[in-house]
Formats: sequence, C-alpha cells, structure tokens
Amino acid sequence: MRCAASLPWLTALVAACGASSSGVHGPAYDSDGGVGDDAGIADATSSDANADASTADANGDAATGTTADPNVWRPQVIYLTLTDRFFDGDPTNDAAGAAGCFDKGNTSLFHGGDLAGIRQKIPYLRDLGVTAVWITPLYQQTPLRNGACGYHGYWADFADPDDGTIEPKMGTLADATGLVTDLHGAGMKLVLDMVVNHSGRNARILTQQPSWFHTAATCASLGDPKIYCSLNGLPDFTQENPLVAAYLTAISRGWVERVRPDGIRMDTAQHVPASYFAKSWNPAVRQAKGDLFTVGEVFDEGAYTNFLPELDAGFDSVFDFPLRRAFVDAIGRGGSLDLVADKVVSSIKTWGLIRALMKTSFLDNHDVPRFLTEAGAQTDLAARYGVALAALFTVPGIPQLYYGDELGALGAAPDNRSDMPDWAWSAAGRAGAHAGYVGDPQSTFALTKSLIAIRAENAALSSGGYTEMWRPNGGATNLYAFYRSWGASRILVVLHNDAGAPAPIAIPFVSAGGIAQSDRAAWPEGTVLEDLLHAGAPATLTVTGGKISIAPNGKIAGIYRAR
Repeated sequence: MRCAASLPWLTALVAACGASSSGVHGPAYDSDGGVGDDAGIADATSSDANADASTADANGDAATGTTADPNVWRPQVIYLTLTDRFFDGDPTNDAAGAAGCFDKGNTSLFHGGDLAGIRQKIPYLRDLGVTAVWITPLYQQTPLRNGACGYHGYWADFADPDDGTIEPKMGTLADATGLVTDLHGAGMKLVLDMVVNHSGRNARILTQQPSWFHTAATCASLGDPKIYCSLNGLPDFTQENPLVAAYLTAISRGWVERVRPDGIRMDTAQHVPASYFAKSWNPAVRQAKGDLFTVGEVFDEGAYTNFLPELDAGFDSVFDFPLRRAFVDAIGRGGSLDLVADKVVSSIKTWGLIRALMKTSFLDNHDVPRFLTEAGAQTDLAARYGVALAALFTVPGIPQLYYGDELGALGAAPDNRSDMPDWAWSAAGRAGAHAGYVGDPQSTFALTKSLIAIRAENAALSSGGYTEMWRPNGGATNLYAFYRSWGASRILVVLHNDAGAPAPIAIPFVSAGGIAQSDRAAWPEGTVLEDLLHAGAPATLTVTGGKISIAPNGKIAGIYRAR
C-alpha cells in the first residue's frame, strides 16, 4: 500500500499511511472529461486507505482537427479480420495476381480468403453483434520473395504513378464498395487498413524512385531511428520529402474516395513523423470524407505519453497496448488486478477521459500471440478468459475483437493467423472441444455475444465516466470494482481473478468517495443490483449501510444494474 501523502491530487487525507486494508475508493471522472463532485475524497467511514486513487487530471480535450463523432464511435465494437484467413467466398480468384503465392498449406502464402468471403459472413458478424469490421490492406502485393507473399496486405507493390490496384486475390473494387454497401445495410461500418511507412521489399517504386527511401547509412542522422530507419528491413519512405508526402497522401485519399470506408486504421503510425500526419495525411483524408474515424497503431506497451504525438497529430484513437499487456499479466497470468486498474487510471490521467473513451482496447491482434497462449498452460484458462473479456467490454474505450477471439483461439506466430475454422459458422459446429481453442467455443461465442449486447444496451459502458470503487492495492483479495454512469445509465462492474472465495468485501458507495451525488441518490439504501452477465457472479447485490457487499467465488465477472 502506498502512503496517502504521496498523492497530491487528493483533496482529503483520511487514512493513515500503513493501514492494513487493501481496498481503494477513488475519485470519479465525469463523462464530460471533468472530475466528479467529492473527487479524491476517501471514504471517511471506512478503514480502507485511499491509496493509488483512480486517477488524476481528466480535463483533456479531443485532439484538434479530429472529426469523427464520439457519439457514433464510442458505442462501436470493432472486429479485425485478416481477410485472407477468414473465408474464401470466391475460389476463382485464389490463384489470381502474382504467381506462386497461393498455398493453403503454407503459412507464408495466401489461403484464399477474400472480400467476397467477408460479405458472405456478415450474418455471422451481425449475430455476434459487432458493429464495425476492420479489414487488412487491399493494396496489390509484391511478387513472391524468399518463399513469402503479402497475404496480410502490408507489403504493398506501390508504383509511380499510383495505379490504385486492389490485390487480385482479395477481389475487385466492386467487391470492396459492395462490402461497404452490405455492411451499411446490416447497420455496420468498415475500417480499412492503410500503410504509409513502407513499401514491400520488391515493390516497383523502389526502382522507379530510389531516392524516396531512407538509407541505412544516413537514417539515424536525421533523428529518431524509430522514425527514420527501416522497420524489419522494409523500405522506409522519406515522408519529410514534400514529393513523397504528397504521393503517399494522394494514395490514401484515393482509397477513401473510391471505397468510402467509415474509418482508417493506420499501420506503424509511430514509425512515421507525426508532423506528416498533422500537416498532410489527416487533413487530406478528412477532406475526402469528413466523418472519417482514424485509429493509429502505436505498438508501445510503455507510458501513455508515448501516444500523444499521434493523438495530437489528429488521430481519433490509438490502440491501447499498455492495457493489453496488463490484461495478459494480471488476468491471463494471474497477477494483481492492480495492473489493470493502474492502466485505466494512467490513460485517463495522461489523455483525459474524452480521449480515453475513444481509444481502442483489445486482447489480441495479428501482431501479438493470442491472449490465451500468452496466459500459459493453466487449468482454468476458460475462466480467466471470461474475466478478460468482461474487462475488455467494460473499461473505458472502444473494444476490438480479433477473429477467433469469440471462439477462444490459441496461437503464437504463425498460428495467431490461422484460418477461421469451417466449424465456426454455426452453433452446432462450435459446440464441444476443438483443437487449438480453449473450452467450448460455443460457450465463448455466447459469452462474447452477451457482453456486446450488454454494452450496447447500457450507454454508461461506452460513454460514461469512470470511478474506481475497489482494487487489490497489493492485498490478498484480487478484486477490482468500478462504477460508470452516463445520464440515467448506471453500471457497477466487479472483476475477481482468484480461485478461492474470500470473506465478503464491503465496497463503499453512498458515502463520499468519488461517486456524484446524483448517482448516489439514484441507488439509495436498499437498492437491489442485478447481474446482467450471469457468468458466475452473485445474482444480486444490495446497497446496505452505504456499502455494497460482495462475496466472490472463483474467477468471475459481474456487471450490475439497479433492478
């Protein structure tokens, strides 16, 4: 436990340093970005020390120049599909394009998934409840090189002038625009992946414009090698050259104008000068489509300040890699839930709640081992995964699933990019044990579907403020609870990641400690809270004596709303 005197933002110090209790009752962050009334005031009636309070300054504003409507994007649930590995909807294009690049038995080559396949599986995605589909890049890929081809879409065969060609194995422009039409018809959105950092290693542009790329001999002299030097040996564009900047921006704008996606995921954003995004790319793509949502990949598990250059350059969102690491270490590997609470606090403290609500949170993507694989060989992986999924859908941020997450997929590279299994498309097929998946995939699918529905039905979980109610704080009981509210929508989330059944914990609620007076009044003495998830947590909780008492049993998650 930390000494309360080390927390300068607290407005009252009511617990002595060295107290033995492990809970925390922290300040609130209102959904308008401010701190709620009583913020930072510890529960004066409890023996709990107010240790690392749930956050600090939450007065951040949205990044200047962003245009995506938060009311539209906060409620989204994004589903990333590696298009080539999802579903083969048109086998006639499997061998199209560069020779020697198709072999379903080779993890370095194309497997046949395409745009037609995604279009055909929209009913599956709609049944699950996701609302936005992120697809990997559609650029024509470079020819076979060293036994590998760009099935993933990130080895673009750029040329000057740009020809805007879609990778033939993915389909046609009509397939791409048809996908947008079909998704919109199903009430869903498309997020299209793009790359401006690099080309494929044998792209046409390398011989056409060799001076447009940084060289190993001089790149470090230009500044940060992370920005100016090659990433994994890929040819690195000189975005500081106005000609190159204009060329790359025109390519992206062309895709927006032709395909009309609802959002763009920008690959390797941290390896490109932020000034390029601020001055060239972001203004241009938004001029092409004013309501575009942009999310930048900043693959960094460190400090949240490391993400500020991209946010300040105009991205609406970034991927929360630090939180993902905390999910793995705290929930997957059985560490303290303090790790998760710390990251939620830090993101709000650093960015402000407005930005934190727009960040993209995830357990898995195509560049990391699956959560369940990183968790290790545990006998209770399915239970841990349930807690992790519940955390993903209830902490501030836009949740992102990776295809197979809804089934409990395992896998490290290259198996984190395995084909979507044929049995996935029906409840009967998903039922029972399947190699490469944890537990019963149908049960995992049903749990994921329930979490998506609960989030959709309770605006507090997508747009609400955040108040930390309890955390382990280094104590023996690995329980984390937080409260979120948005207007009349009020939710209490309880996560427990221990196998045992500790003594009941009384979480302060009505007494001062961060919950706004209007929220305390809405749940007066005797209010019965009902668990919406029905996944092992107590079915009901009751506000008694200004507290909410819970007796968790095993690894469980509860999402509570007043009955």
